[in-house]
Amino acid sequence: MKVPVSWLSELVDLPAGISVEELDTAFVRLGFEVEEIVRPPATTGPLVVGRVLEIEELTGFKKPIRYTQVDVGEDAPRGIVCGARNFAVGDLVVAALPGAVLPGDFAIAARKTYDHVSDGMICSVRELGIGEDYAGILVLGQDGFVPGTPAADVLGLDDVVFDLDVTPDRGYAMSMRGIARDLAGVLGVPWRDPADLPLPDWSGAPAWDVTVADADRCDRFSMLALEDLDPAAPSPWALRQRLAQCGVRSISLAVDVTNYVMLELGQPMHAFDRATVRGPITVRKATAGERLTTLDGADRALTDDDLLITDESGPIGMAGVMGGASTEIGDSTTAVLLEAAHWEQTGISRGVRRHRLPSEAGKRFERGTDPEVTVVALARAAALLVEHGGARVVGAPVDVDTRTPRQPVALDADLPGRIAGVDYTRAQVIDALEAIGATVEGTGETLRVFPPTWRGDLVEPADLVEEVVRFRGFDEIPSILPTAPPGRGLTERQRRRRSIGRALADAGYTEAPAFPFIGTPQLDALGLPADDDRRRVNTVRNPLSEEAPALRTTLLPGLLASLARNLARGQRDVALFEHGAVFPGGERPAAPLPGVDRRPDDATLAALLGAVPAQPWHVAVAITGQREPRGWWGPGRAAEWADAVQAARTVAQAAGAELTVRAGERAPWHPGRCAELLVDGRVVGHAGELHPKVCETLGLPPRTSVMELDADAFPAPGVPQAPPISTFPPVLIDLALVVADDVPAARVADALADGAGELLEAIRLFDVYTGAPVPAGSRSLAYALTLRAPDRTLTGEEAAAVRDAALAAVTAATGAALRA
Repeated sequence: MKVPVSWLSELVDLPAGISVEELDTAFVRLGFEVEEIVRPPATTGPLVVGRVLEIEELTGFKKPIRYTQVDVGEDAPRGIVCGARNFAVGDLVVAALPGAVLPGDFAIAARKTYDHVSDGMICSVRELGIGEDYAGILVLGQDGFVPGTPAADVLGLDDVVFDLDVTPDRGYAMSMRGIARDLAGVLGVPWRDPADLPLPDWSGAPAWDVTVADADRCDRFSMLALEDLDPAAPSPWALRQRLAQCGVRSISLAVDVTNYVMLELGQPMHAFDRATVRGPITVRKATAGERLTTLDGADRALTDDDLLITDESGPIGMAGVMGGASTEIGDSTTAVLLEAAHWEQTGISRGVRRHRLPSEAGKRFERGTDPEVTVVALARAAALLVEHGGARVVGAPVDVDTRTPRQPVALDADLPGRIAGVDYTRAQVIDALEAIGATVEGTGETLRVFPPTWRGDLVEPADLVEEVVRFRGFDEIPSILPTAPPGRGLTERQRRRRSIGRALADAGYTEAPAFPFIGTPQLDALGLPADDDRRRVNTVRNPLSEEAPALRTTLLPGLLASLARNLARGQRDVALFEHGAVFPGGERPAAPLPGVDRRPDDATLAALLGAVPAQPWHVAVAITGQREPRGWWGPGRAAEWADAVQAARTVAQAAGAELTVRAGERAPWHPGRCAELLVDGRVVGHAGELHPKVCETLGLPPRTSVMELDADAFPAPGVPQAPPISTFPPVLIDLALVVADDVPAARVADALADGAGELLEAIRLFDVYTGAPVPAGSRSLAYALTLRAPDRTLTGEEAAAVRDAALAAVTAATGAALRA
């Protein structure tokens, strides 16, 4: 919310001499974060209001040029050359005279151009540093200023604008009215409520029939009809200036007025072209198959959760989100139908996100507006249109009001002090609550607090406590830090997770944390079966994105999206990893909603924890392109499924676990190139190539390989034991074995290790071969065995005996034969 100090000073009696820094401190004390303080642009020298007296069209040049005579309050007018076409004789403009220096160190001097001496410059808002519009010069209208008046005051060049970050629970502060009320309270000065206006004595019947079919989503709906509006009437400069300072673009008088009232009172409004509205208006939910073309030109499919404003022709607006194109205010609109309503917040929020239509009105409606000011806003907007556009109000306003009285909130007068640790008196608590607009009743220790209509967020005692503390000042809360307990260092689980991340980074993988939410399309892209456990998700009630409303059950969608994004940006050799929590779905008991007035008991805490889904820690990698780059040393090597399996081994080694690998099958992996990852006989993950259809769907190169495993399934490591180190030399033996294709290499290695016994120090598969002379349906696996004794040098006979025992064991276990 952008807050010009000049506008604020019209509503609040600011203390004399208050500085920008003091205002900044007051805003921070109120709980507003000041994102930026916009100070006036640097402009010096003669800058005045001028009136255009004559315009001479110059010819013979490549572009249209005008030579004007401008009255700048001196004895004689000044001749100024200008290329803009958006002004006429009699218009008031801003003239920079020789000696003026505009923003950007742009010095103005008299100079000859286009065969005439230009004795100054007529300025645009961009040249003045107060806007970005450079299509024409700034026209102030034809009345209201005397030529020669210093333009700095007219333009607000000495004004300061505060850009405040308003939290979602304080929708009232999205208006000058709300900011002024809070600031006056904290400064202890009077203020004037712009909504405290006497309503006109409208006569006649309402000009339109209105029915609200869903009172739960709209408890107040007001409309007012006007006619005889001059469609060519410009918005006055003061109004356009305020809109520009608040970051709102000027469009037309009718639209500008509704935006101005929204900024002033916090009540968004919409203006319909009355001539295009057909028959009675109904506020209702959409039905299946309905569509609406909104003001942005998009044809939108509606859902049964969308709340609509309709007439006999169908939908003419999406309530609180955006109006329809069929009733848009145009250049020839002379009859206007103004609408102001109070919408239920969460419905507006869902609609804004569902249709991706964020707007200034939507920001206010989803935070909550004041239902008491709908008719006041209509009266304010109507008065401005009558004054500046010559409009005339037709009949009385429509006001469908189905609100029910709000119940008071019981508050112990000493509760704010107990929670904040500050000794607030009863009078201080009441003063703070009354400062925010609440009505306080009760003579004892328990107060009955009636929150104001603009504070729909005040529903519990804790909400009122926060307001008391905020108005009294957060700086009054004592800052006493407890004695920090002695550190215990990282837990075993934390150390393991860090070790896994470091190991993968050392192996050449780059960490790529992803968005932890998924949707059905992402799971469909992986080709998961309908009964796959990963489709049982936990859905978030108020998701950040309607396309990804559920907590992830696998790391692969986010990791593969990161991989595709890097490939789309020109990367070709990419190796990524992520480790983080996943959230398997399933039936769980409902979580209780504990109060905030006391600590939850053990049963409530246990019920809360029981409702929290399991959150196992997964690790995943994705790799494509060249695993080893080509160069003078060789042709390089493309990444393959074996690299994904090796990444799993790297993870297991970092976690101190022993991993077993065997053939498996699971989506989204290729059925013939998928490996199951086991620890102590339990499947903890899978690795291999992605299915070709998955690669095609996600736009990934063929043979992209991935791995995902559950790191929490690894057994807790024991106390690390250093292996004994033998000082005697090893014996190296290579064995090439022919085995059937369906015999896992890990099974062969296990059998060799069992047969070799205690003298085996290490075993490694170093070659896999198929083809002649190996028979069809078989393959050759070559292993390197390292033998060593701790207390002696092994003899040739001992090494041969170990070799023969290993061969016998692998032959018996797998049917392997020594390759000739």
